[in-house]
Amino acid sequence: MNARIFPGKLAGRVSPVIASKSQTHRALICAALADGPTELRGAALSQDIEATLRCLRALGAEIKIQKDAFCVSPIQNLQKNRLLDCGESGSTLRFMLPVAAALNANCDFTGQGRLASRPLSPLYEAMRAHGAALSAQGRFPLSCRGQLLPGEYCIAGNVSSQFVTGLLLALPLLPGDSRVMIEGPLASRPYVELTLDTLKCFGIRIGKDFAVPGNQRYISPGSLTLEGDWSAAAFWLAAGALSETGVLCGPLRRDSRQGDRAVVDLLQAFGAEAQWREDGVFVRRGALRGIEFDAEDIPDLVPVLAVVAGMAQGQTRIRRISRLRYKESDRVAAILQLLHGLAVEAEAEDNTLTIRGRGGFRGGTVDGCRDHRVVMAAAVAATAAEGPVTILGAEAADKSYPGFFSQFAALGGHWENTDDGI
Repeated sequence: MNARIFPGKLAGRVSPVIASKSQTHRALICAALADGPTELRGAALSQDIEATLRCLRALGAEIKIQKDAFCVSPIQNLQKNRLLDCGESGSTLRFMLPVAAALNANCDFTGQGRLASRPLSPLYEAMRAHGAALSAQGRFPLSCRGQLLPGEYCIAGNVSSQFVTGLLLALPLLPGDSRVMIEGPLASRPYVELTLDTLKCFGIRIGKDFAVPGNQRYISPGSLTLEGDWSAAAFWLAAGALSETGVLCGPLRRDSRQGDRAVVDLLQAFGAEAQWREDGVFVRRGALRGIEFDAEDIPDLVPVLAVVAGMAQGQTRIRRISRLRYKESDRVAAILQLLHGLAVEAEAEDNTLTIRGRGGFRGGTVDGCRDHRVVMAAAVAATAAEGPVTILGAEAADKSYPGFFSQFAALGGHWENTDDGI
């Protein structure tokens, strides 16, 4: 789908915000490993969540989807030698690979898009050193055979926190004690904290310095209400920062472990007006100016904050962006082509993205690069453009947010689906 978006600022209310994709992945896996059924309330489907559902069902979990809940009956009779289709979900692959090995499920993994080429090291080497026989990286199917063994798992912290999460989900199932040893600083630490919170809800104990006692049982809490997704909300809040009327988004937890809650502080730093209210966060435009910030813990915010930077006056510098090159697209390159296509000067060098804001965007055509966050960032930029903006491959938004363009229209956004070859 190619989406042609016409200029016009968004305004209104987004409520409820879709459920946190990050929390949902974790909660689904915990529920599938638990001792009894679990109802996950406030749930929302997306292509990534469907990938985790497929994998858990293939292993023997029964999951029913109601209007706003997932009802999970845990794995009782493990199904071995199954093909687990992860779609394009990096979270699904990185979480399910060690879990399947801990269960001795002898599975093959497959996926689509850039997933095969996204990093698996050092998780791959750590698993091979502890009993898992894995086929070569970089292509599917990826074969995983053998029983994962307890011990000390050494993981470099600067590639992906998802490797740590995958191990923390798997290691409690093993017959002996383990420890996850982090080498260097841990990127996206808030998402590991989200994992620890979810594990605690299911009765799993993780000690100091990621010491993991073995022989633990996942215990169902019966029901768990999923919180709103800060990564998704960031697009609407950024749209509010470009709008004189503003956007209210909620409910959102101010004390959330999701790192992307930092969007509120960053939008305020840009000069937007941001208010915490009982029913959510309200953001509207102020005198936007360039800022400098570190993206190490918040890589998913960079595409839409780059758009805000393009609307701001002056220079914005976003540091430590290297991990963005290994997402659904090379997001550094994708952000640059988005900004250049809308007549904003930007460059990337020395692990830093520099954007020279011009206070607006030219209309034009941009490539969504098969990347959901690039597509949604482009849609936000289009609301403040001087003319229509056509986004190629806009269906990529469905990966995390199938209702994005419906919500966009509900906030007053004007767009049309055009597959006319533009």
